[in-house]
Amino acid sequence: MIEVNGLTKVYGAKTAVAGVSFTVRAGQVTGFLGPNGAGKSTTMRMIMGLDRPTSGSVTVNGLPYVRHRAPLREVGALLDAKAVHTSRSAYNHLLAMAATHSIPKSRVHEVIEMTGLEAVARKKAGGFSLGMGQRLGIAAALLGDPQTLILDEPVNGLDPEGVVWVRNLVRYLAAQGRTVFLSSHLMSEMAQTADHLIVIGRGRVIADAPIQDIITGKSQARTKVRTDEPVRLNQLLAGRGASVAHEEQDLLEVTGLDPRTIARTAMDNQIIVYELTPLVASLEEAYMELTKDDVEYHSLPAAEATK
Repeated sequence: MIEVNGLTKVYGAKTAVAGVSFTVRAGQVTGFLGPNGAGKSTTMRMIMGLDRPTSGSVTVNGLPYVRHRAPLREVGALLDAKAVHTSRSAYNHLLAMAATHSIPKSRVHEVIEMTGLEAVARKKAGGFSLGMGQRLGIAAALLGDPQTLILDEPVNGLDPEGVVWVRNLVRYLAAQGRTVFLSSHLMSEMAQTADHLIVIGRGRVIADAPIQDIITGKSQARTKVRTDEPVRLNQLLAGRGASVAHEEQDLLEVTGLDPRTIARTAMDNQIIVYELTPLVASLEEAYMELTKDDVEYHSLPAAEATK
């Protein structure tokens, strides 16, 4: 378990993290989301004892990270895949880490096999591709068979097979009762992987809830409606407060009314409806709605950017 209480980090005149509090529980995958500059990496570094908080506290499995006598056996972390001795082979990099905690060589071979590094284990890590570097970083995080896993952008640079492997791995570890805390900018992947989400913006927690609660709580109901009288139905639904987009000749997309109300309105006015399909909201939509006021760097719309 990771417990963060009132964590604050100030760099000169800039407050990177402002009084953040949350709990990452064992037995589930907790996703960590936020715009660039929101304070995600700073928070993860403070959890790992790499940055000292200006105020507040954080414990991992009941103790601050630096007070664990065998931290690799308690916490496995991937914060920077490039943080390796580039002239060492992957095998020797892991072997050196293992020696600091009396971890047997057999475990080094296990994590190399587990992460698909057998073919490059004796090659220098400095020549690795981004994806292979990520696999080595995950192997290092798994080396001590830790109870808690902290991964910052673990699928960055991985091919589709690697992405699926990471997804299955973290869900398997959570099912074993371990604590899994990971960040990613890939919303589609986070939606398939995480059970719970913590979202921060401008250094503050703006959401902390099960992923489905976040999706449904920030997304209005949308329904696809196909009818031979789209103009009249459009007018009737708009009169009931719905927002209606005329997608095709006979197709409407209705926001703000549930399918039952749409169907009742059509029936009461003798309008035949051929299709009535509720549209499932996406995590990306919910995330964009949550963070719209907390994005530090804004891009121009495509049409304006190409003028």
